[in-house]
Amino acid sequence: MTATQDPIVTGWMSSANAHLELKDIIKTLPKECFQKDRRKAWSFLLTSVAAAIVGYIAIATLPWFFLPITWIFTGTALTGWFVVAHDCGHRSFAQRRWVNDLVGHIMILPSLYPFHCWRILHNHHHRHTNKLSEDNAWQPWTTEEYLQATPIVKFFYRGIRGRFWWAASLWHLGSTQFSLAGFAKRDHAKATFSIAMIALFVAVLLPSLYLTVGVWGIVKFWLMPWLVYHFWMSTFTLVHHTNMNNQFRPSESWSAAEAQLAGTVHCVYPRWVEILCHDINVHIPHHVSVAIPSYNLRMANQALKQRWGSYMQECEFSLELMQDIVEQCHIYDSEKAFQSFRTTER
Repeated sequence: MTATQDPIVTGWMSSANAHLELKDIIKTLPKECFQKDRRKAWSFLLTSVAAAIVGYIAIATLPWFFLPITWIFTGTALTGWFVVAHDCGHRSFAQRRWVNDLVGHIMILPSLYPFHCWRILHNHHHRHTNKLSEDNAWQPWTTEEYLQATPIVKFFYRGIRGRFWWAASLWHLGSTQFSLAGFAKRDHAKATFSIAMIALFVAVLLPSLYLTVGVWGIVKFWLMPWLVYHFWMSTFTLVHHTNMNNQFRPSESWSAAEAQLAGTVHCVYPRWVEILCHDINVHIPHHVSVAIPSYNLRMANQALKQRWGSYMQECEFSLELMQDIVEQCHIYDSEKAFQSFRTTER
């Protein structure tokens, strides 16, 4: 992890920043960062569609020993579909809401996330980023919560906070997206519609694959690319929000300015990943304002670095980075941000 300054060590909540609000940071961004461009938006969508088509053709036609490569490429391309739906969920894809909803529902289908369910929960994450007991993305447990959990729950928690991090979004998908209990009554109709869309998609997709290409075809054309997508979904979310500098704070001392600017991470990935995933890794400006379309994230990031660079965190994706996170960042610590399972169980 590299950063010009450690926001915990320097003390964001010092007198210099105590009254800084998120809107003050947003005002320092050029207006161009927020402008929707229909051509760019649809070119991103078409790029994702074309990449997925190329990937599936490769899966179908290349010799079997190319399958791992074609699965990785296709799953990464499908992550780009999700990023387009992600813009739709934040209403930054198109001017008209119905266009955002229509495109969002279509582009999110391969991931099996119900669009409105995901959108509502994801917007909650943005409103409460790094707020203890409120943020619903990679919320760390306290020591008390961990020690009070049953052995089986501890086992699964240790897995998704450790070496099985890449499966965490599978748990998130199954545990949060398909129950109306997690949504306000006013959102039940929308959530039900999105869940029905996923159910219909699965009801058509899997039997069709079974009848045409059999069980191995389901694995080859659907399951493996889908698991690659979830690898990226889990990895992006983990790296964006989890390291020894990313402090969660209780609501009484939480600051939106600190959480969105200094509490998220910009991670540099191989360029082909960034292209296929539409720069979702350029994550700090997206948290500063969800109104910034994905094709303007790099512009916004550069502007933020010029004014606020001393508070921003940047790293490069690597095995060493992932080892640091999955071996250390397990349990909430009010002073260090995270402590490891080893410390908790002494």
